[in-house]
Amino acid sequence: MMFRDNAFEGKTVVITGGGTGLGKSMATYYVSLGANVVITSRKIPVLEASAKELNDLNKGTCFPVQCDVRHYGEVENLLAKTLEKFGKVDILVNNAAGNFISPTERLSHRAFNIIIDIVLKGSFNCSHVFGKHWIETKQEKAKVLSIVTTYSWTGSAFVIPSASAKAGVLAMTKSLAVEWAKYGIYHNAVAPGPFPTKGAWERLFPKDLAAKFDLAKRVPLQRNGKHEELATLVAFLTSEFSDYINGEVVTIDGGEWLNGAGQFNMLQKIPNEMWDQIEASIRQAGKKG
Repeated sequence: MMFRDNAFEGKTVVITGGGTGLGKSMATYYVSLGANVVITSRKIPVLEASAKELNDLNKGTCFPVQCDVRHYGEVENLLAKTLEKFGKVDILVNNAAGNFISPTERLSHRAFNIIIDIVLKGSFNCSHVFGKHWIETKQEKAKVLSIVTTYSWTGSAFVIPSASAKAGVLAMTKSLAVEWAKYGIYHNAVAPGPFPTKGAWERLFPKDLAAKFDLAKRVPLQRNGKHEELATLVAFLTSEFSDYINGEVVTIDGGEWLNGAGQFNMLQKIPNEMWDQIEASIRQAGKKG
């Protein structure tokens, strides 16, 4: 572990989409460091099961609250229940998301709206509700960390709703980092590459599709990310060690998106013996010139 024991003792963290996948992994790390963690999603049985598991660690405290981030009133209720339980909020992690792969011409307007509402509108609802509370109460410091993606910058075919929503969250992060810095409210983001999760990953890549497209092969490090690697980065960006980082987006993808961006990166597939032939051919062409 990068942090000392009880590094987040006395801190309260709210994680949307915190009952499963990466959200649960982040919650687990915060709890192990002594934090009070509120996990929230639409499915209370899942939240309660995860909270029990995390509370059995006998470190920090995990408290489940049912909330659909698409609805402003439910987010206000989330804040109220968090304050009732722990008295304050120090950190908000906007992690709730949705995604699916589809040719855009096959999308319905409803499918597009669902993803926009969860990812972009949900992140705004949480940032706005919690931000107004921090401003009104003159809290000295608070940190918001949003989970975006590397295609927030570039866009990506076949995930138009997610790409559009995440790009919006990225713009919101940078905008609020400037506007609300005077209130002591930090806004940063993390852009993960492939970090497989059982539920979301299987929905994105059914078995027949997963067999054809192994995303780990696109990563220069030749592997997927580990959940604890992402959790550690998120913890750092919401700790006192990052107090001069504001409006930043940190990519954690093993070099995947840079690999796809470089025009000649595909040449790494050329074996050494073929490079010998290429060099000989280049030298020969130079002599003729």
